[in-house]
This record gives sequence, C-alpha cells and structure tokens, in this order.
Amino acid sequence: MQNFRNILFVSDGLTDDLHALQQALSIARNNKAQLRALIVCPEFPKELAKYRERYQTSLIQQLNASIQAARKETGVSETEFPVQIEVESGSTPAVRIIRHVLKHAHDLVIKDAERNQGARGFAAMDMELLRKCPCPVWLSRPIPKHRGDIKLAVAIDPQSHEPEGRDLSLRLLQLSRSLADTCSGELTIIACWDYPLEEYLRNNSWINMPDDELIQTVIKAQTQHRAALNKTMKQSGIGGKVQVQHVRGRADQIIPQFIADGDIDILVMGTVGRTGIPGFIIGNTAENVVQKLSCSLLALKPNGFVSPVKAYR
Repeated sequence: MQNFRNILFVSDGLTDDLHALQQALSIARNNKAQLRALIVCPEFPKELAKYRERYQTSLIQQLNASIQAARKETGVSETEFPVQIEVESGSTPAVRIIRHVLKHAHDLVIKDAERNQGARGFAAMDMELLRKCPCPVWLSRPIPKHRGDIKLAVAIDPQSHEPEGRDLSLRLLQLSRSLADTCSGELTIIACWDYPLEEYLRNNSWINMPDDELIQTVIKAQTQHRAALNKTMKQSGIGGKVQVQHVRGRADQIIPQFIADGDIDILVMGTVGRTGIPGFIIGNTAENVVQKLSCSLLALKPNGFVSPVKAYR
C-alpha cells in the first residue's frame, strides 16, 4: 500500500484554496507526511523590481491566511504539521511545478483544480500535470459533505497485457482502499468491458454467424473479464466494504456517467494509456474520461514512468 511522505501543495496565490488545503492537511495527517506549499505566479516585470519583494510577501501572506483557515476546519495544528511556503515565478507554470517535484522528491501533488469554462474537465495546466508529472496528482474540487459521507471510486483495467499495467491496477486498488477508509468506508470499483466486434458480426450476411454462437462468444468475453477483475481484487489484498460495478461499454462514456449518477466525490484512476514507455503521455481513453469529470481526481502513473520534464535544464 502506498503511503505519502513528502506532499507538495500548489497554489497560484490568487484563488481561494481553502477546500484543497483542507484535503491536503487531512492527507498529510493521515499519512504522517511532510507538507510543503509552492506558489507559482507570473514573473514580475523588471521595471517594477522595487515592488517584487512586497508582491511575493503578499502572496505568501494570503496563502498563509488560507492555511490557517483550513487548520481551523480540520483541526490540524501548526506544531503538528508546519507548512513551508516557496514562490516560483515565470512562464510555463506546470513545468516549474514538475521540476520542483523532481528536485525535492515529492510523492504527491495536490492543487485546486483550475476553474474551467464548464463544470466538467480540467484546464490546460492541470492536464499538463496529468500528462507529465511523475508522481500522483490530486486535483481538488470542493466536497460539501461530512468526511464520513464522502464517496470514493476507483477505475481499473484488470486485463492489461503488460506487467506495469497490472501493477498499476493493484496500486490503484490499495491506495483507494486506504483513502476510502478515511471517508465513508465504502469503495466502489469500476471496471468496463466490451466486445466491439459484436456489431460487426451480428447480421453480417457474409459471415453468417449464428446468433447463439455470437451470444456465447460475448458471454465468454464478459466472464473472462470478470474473472480477471476478481483475480486482481484478490491479489490486491483489499478488504472492507466494496461495491463492484462491472459494466459493459466504453470507459470514457461509462465512468463519467457513473460518477455523476452515483454522486461520487473522488475518483482514483491511472492516466497513461500505454505503459512501459518512459515519458509516454496520457492515453486517449483516460483523457476522454477526465475531461468529462466534475469530481476531484487522484491520478497515478505506472511504475517506471519517466517525466519528459527534466529537473534541471
């Protein structure tokens, strides 16, 4: 089971980070982890250099005020978990965040999800972090519920043909189980299966495949997928209250719809389509899923993922 030890909270210094900070402090407490904060902001113009120090001080003070407010809500004291704040200014904020992660060996990034044009999906900087950040990324949205009522789901692919993909499914299950135990205690596991060849075979006069044979073929595919899911769950060693959603259909359609209908607050999922390739970006299916989400997201990459961003230029 993955425990976080060195968490980075990211802010732009302008938005209200209260909800994301509450989640960050709670996760730090639950993991007994170090929590640091990074403010990423535009470079201050040289012609206004005399205001630069006051500019950065104001950003730090504003974030400190939000941290203190979050401490009151969570009961996490400053002596128990102090938060050191740094400021990075300049262009390409996502790249600066990733470099900071690499230099300081952070194992989790938490930030408030950017305010997108719609209620769903994630904006440019968040997507870049999902594609390139080497450690798990938690994109927070407000959860107006008591902690005991928070619903958590995890999406896995139990039939990955690569060892990195199988290991990722195990990590997703184990991590989501530990997170669910700090919330409502119930974990929903979503696994989508399909047999897209069916629509090509059915009523095809050239192939002339009997309906009963086609039905048995589809049922076999479903059975094999469910057996792989059961095996993966057993290998993960997770227990507790679990609800399994073994649903036929495309993941980029099924998962967002289930999240919305089930009032899920946090989704845990992997964000790399193909594994075993250093620096490979987010897969098409995963990207389509996250762009339809309106909940908080915790995204993991497979072991061996290497960010295309370097710690030093």
